[in-house]
Amino acid sequence: MPVIRDILRGDLEGLTVAQMAELTGAPQNSVQRALKAMPDAYIDRWTSTGRQRYYRAVWCVVVPPENCPKP
Repeated sequence: MPVIRDILRGDLEGLTVAQMAELTGAPQNSVQRALKAMPDAYIDRWTSTGRQRYYRAVWCVVVPPENCPKP
């Protein structure tokens, strides 16, 4: 989903699936599926949900530098 990539590029701190679902209006499972299909998306870190032993992934995307040579 190009909109997810645009949202992640606009937020350099990264976002959770729940945050992206809220911003896009898409179901969380659709966001999760889209992230797994994006080769430039990765889990940057894990944050606690506040409940013992439960964590949420914070996703980011690779932002290529402007002077990056094209293949």
